[in-house]
Amino acid sequence: MLAMVASDSTRAAGAEIENDELIRKAAAGDQAAARAFFEQHHRSVHAFLWRMLNPRASRAVVEELTQDTFLRAFAALPEFEIAGPARVSSWLLTIATRVALNELRRLHRKPDATVNVELVGIPGGDAPDEPSRRRALAALVERAVAALAPDQRAVLVLREYHDRSLEEIATTLDLPIGTVQSRLARARAALRETLKGVDR
Repeated sequence: MLAMVASDSTRAAGAEIENDELIRKAAAGDQAAARAFFEQHHRSVHAFLWRMLNPRASRAVVEELTQDTFLRAFAALPEFEIAGPARVSSWLLTIATRVALNELRRLHRKPDATVNVELVGIPGGDAPDEPSRRRALAALVERAVAALAPDQRAVLVLREYHDRSLEEIATTLDLPIGTVQSRLARARAALRETLKGVDR
């Protein structure tokens, strides 16, 4: 079940080739390079913020927070160490994580901890076609992820959707690796509990 959470496109992002020259030019204020940098990383940052904030934020709010992430990134880009241990994509997700957690704190209302399987109906009667079944299941998983506590959700989204290693997640969230492991285990257990009655 959890294997279905990760998308092929976001897993491919882990294998991206960093363009050092593009980063240098964008950091120096080159507008064309800045646009190219934004276009290269926009999809991953937007997807992360959407998964962190859905269903409590609209697409317009998620896009606004994506823009805020890049504004912060461009302000800090001259300090980014190209030869350092962090990939620029991981560095961006660190900024996006802070933006998302700040927004969740601002909203400060506890998310609904229950997911009603009946509300995510699978169309097509007794024998739905596979694409419809997968869409319905994906919607249910999305709602289950949204019901997680923010700290668990951040770890799960970085690991399952963005294919980050435990070490990268620990760096991104500034946590001991043991804390990352325990939060990930609790998040996975919560998903399994929520989805245990779903026909795979």
